[in-house]
Amino acid sequence: MESDALFTLGEPAGAPSGAPAGSPGVDPFSANRPDAPLPVRMRPAGIDELVGQDHLLAPGAPLRQLVEGAAPMSVILWGPPGSGKTTIAHLVARATDRRFVAMSALTAGVKDVRAVIDTARRQRRAGGPQTVLFIDEVHRFSKTQQDSLLAAVEDRTVTLLAATTENPYFSVISPLLSRCVLLTLQPLDDDAVRGLLRRAVADERGLNGALTLATDAEDHLVRLAGGDVRKALTALEAAAASAAARGADRIDLSTAEQAVDVAAVRYDRDGDAHYDVVSAFIKSMRGSDVDAALHWLARMLVAGEDARFIARRLVIFASEDVGMADPTALTVATAAAHAVEYVGLPEVQLNLAHAVIHLATAPKSNSATTAIGAAIADVRAGRGGPVPRGLRDAHYSGARGLGHGAGYRYPHDDHRGVVTQQYAPDDLVGTDYYQPSGHGAERAVATRLPLLRRIVRGLPTPAARAGGAGDGLAVAAPGAAPATESVGATVPQRNDGANEGDGAAVGEGQQ
Repeated sequence: MESDALFTLGEPAGAPSGAPAGSPGVDPFSANRPDAPLPVRMRPAGIDELVGQDHLLAPGAPLRQLVEGAAPMSVILWGPPGSGKTTIAHLVARATDRRFVAMSALTAGVKDVRAVIDTARRQRRAGGPQTVLFIDEVHRFSKTQQDSLLAAVEDRTVTLLAATTENPYFSVISPLLSRCVLLTLQPLDDDAVRGLLRRAVADERGLNGALTLATDAEDHLVRLAGGDVRKALTALEAAAASAAARGADRIDLSTAEQAVDVAAVRYDRDGDAHYDVVSAFIKSMRGSDVDAALHWLARMLVAGEDARFIARRLVIFASEDVGMADPTALTVATAAAHAVEYVGLPEVQLNLAHAVIHLATAPKSNSATTAIGAAIADVRAGRGGPVPRGLRDAHYSGARGLGHGAGYRYPHDDHRGVVTQQYAPDDLVGTDYYQPSGHGAERAVATRLPLLRRIVRGLPTPAARAGGAGDGLAVAAPGAAPATESVGATVPQRNDGANEGDGAAVGEGQQ
C-alpha cells in the first residue's frame, strides 16, 4: 500500500490506484476550494497565466511541451521558493490523457516509488495512459531512493517531474540528472510580483475587488516578498483580513506592516543560498568592500547562521587573504572566535562586526596561501629528499656516530642571527615559495627577505660587496614602514588570476 504522501489523478472515480488508504479520491491537485489559502486560489489556470519565467515559455520550449503534453520528457525544476515549481506541477496535473501521481520526498520512501512504477508499468502494458510522477523536494531523497527511479525514467515507464530548491548538481545523483531536462526557474522580479498582487486584488478567485491596495502598501508587500510570490500573496491575505476586521475597504501601509511583522530572510542554512551568501561574504572582504561584507554578515546573523561557522571563516580569511600584510588580523579573528564561545549571541555580533571591519579594511596579501600551496604541490609531486645531516635529530645516544647534527651552525652564535647553511633537501635548494607582496606590514618583510636568502645560501650581500659596515638586517619596529623600497618583492597572483594591485593607496594607515 502506498503512503499518505501519494496523490493520484486520472484514475476511475471511486478507486484510484495509488490513492492513500481511506482516501475519498480528493487530492491537493484537484480544483481549489473557496476556503483555500490565497496563493493556492490564485494559481494559474493555464500556462499563459504563468508569470516570471518567460525564458522557459517560448513556443516549443521544454516547459511548454511538458505542460501541454506534447513530449513525455522528464524534467527537474530548480528554483527558489515561490518561483512557481508547484504551480507548474498543478498545470501538468490538469493536462489531459495522463495519470498524475504526486509525492513528497519528505515522507515517501523507496517502497512508495516502486509501487508507483509498478502500477505505471502495468497500465502501460494494458494500453493505459502515461504516468507523470511529481516529486517535491527531490533533494531530500537519498541516493538509494533516487537510484530507484533510474530504470523507469530511462525507459519512460514514468515521466518524472521533480522540484528542488537546492542546486541539483550537488543534491541530485548524476545518472538521474543526465536522464532529465534541467529547467532553472528565476525569482520573480518586482514587476511580476506587483502584477500578481494586483491580479489577486481584482480577480474573483482572490479578493474580488472587495478591497483596494494603497500604493505604499503594495510597495511594502513587493519589497517583503523578495521574489517569492507565495510570500507576497500570504501577506496580502493577512492584510486583507486585518482591514476587513476593522471594517475598512482599503489596505494601507500601516495595515500591511502590522499584518506581517518582518520579512523572512531568504537563507537556507543547509542549502544552496547558504553557500552563495558565504561566498559573497568572503569575496566582499577580499575586495575590501566593508559595507557589503557587513550586509552579508547581518544577513547570516538574522537568518540564524551558527556564529561559530562565521568565526571559523574569519580565522581562515585572516591568513588566506590578509596574511603577512597585516599579521594582527589573525589575532583579531581568533579573538572574535573566542568571543563567540565566551560571550555568545546576540552580543557577539559586535565582536564579529569588529573583526569583519578589520579584515575588510586591512591591506591584503595571499602570499601565505600561494607559498604553502606551492610547497604542498612539490611534496605531492615527489620533490624533496633526505633531511640534511646537520639538521637531523642528534639528541639520542648514537646519533652523533651516525653523523646527525654534524656541521650544524647555531644562528644565535652569529651577531646577525642568521648564518650560511643548507636547510632544504638537496633538490629544492634555491627554491623560493614565499613571495611577499608590497602591501602593508609585508613591505618590511619584502625588503629583508632577499638579504636573508643571500646569507643563508652563501651568496654575496650588498653590504659585503660595498665593503661597508652593517648587514642591513635591522628589523623595523612592528607596524613601521621600511626605510628603503622593497628589494626583489613581487606582487602575488590571486586565485582568479587578477593582480592584487600595488598596495600603494590601500591600507597606508595600517602599516
